[in-house]
Amino acid sequence: MTTDRTADRKFANTLARGLSVLRAFRASDDGLTHAELSQRTNLPKPTLTRLTYTLTELGYLSHAGRNDKFRLGPAVLALGSVAQVSLSFVEMASEAMQKIADDTGTLSLIAVRDDRKMMLARTWRPRNTASIWLEPGHRLEVFGSSSGLAVLSAMGDAAFDQLAPTTEQHMLRREGYGQLLARGFVITPADTHYTRRINAVSVPFYAGEYGAPVAFTCGALPTGLSVDRMEQEVGPALRDLVRDLELRMGRAPSLARRD
Repeated sequence: MTTDRTADRKFANTLARGLSVLRAFRASDDGLTHAELSQRTNLPKPTLTRLTYTLTELGYLSHAGRNDKFRLGPAVLALGSVAQVSLSFVEMASEAMQKIADDTGTLSLIAVRDDRKMMLARTWRPRNTASIWLEPGHRLEVFGSSSGLAVLSAMGDAAFDQLAPTTEQHMLRREGYGQLLARGFVITPADTHYTRRINAVSVPFYAGEYGAPVAFTCGALPTGLSVDRMEQEVGPALRDLVRDLELRMGRAPSLARRD
């Protein structure tokens, strides 16, 4: 966590731990064992056992037997169905995101901030492509990814300060804000990139359903997505996609929402 929430009397630590169990699952998982859940959540075994029992009893996890793996249960599926209906911008953007993935040969995605991580909420990959791509549920670093930089640059000062940023991270945010003002998209500076295996460009979108910005991103291996392509082709196309979505939904640009 970014702060010591154990000292916050309003913060329900047990609830947070239970939710961390649900957040541990990824789209490609065929169930998770207790050991795998423990590794992903860093929770001690006795605590994890109580949480998985409670979540199973409430229908948020399913578990057929002693040696069976845990899987997300029907209660989670019901919540997901409600969320999918309420988050209208995702479906409105889906056709355009698939098209930009096909046209540019990139993985197109929507990412949301999850504390100090960016979680992939929805992905579109180029059709007829056999390459391995990231999947929904995968998490990236907020500081060091283009998705994170887009969201950090568009969020309000109060929300940013809650991350307890360093001086260097304040400077990174200013860099991202300048990029958004100048060209409408961000590319993480090479010296702050958390990985050299993927190049990506991002545009923030103010999601009224969240009351916060999310990131629209296109990414690929550096051999297929050079800095020149991001600056001259993919970035402008992604920017125009988000602007069109804002117009269709009657939304103000993300920077207009920044405190």
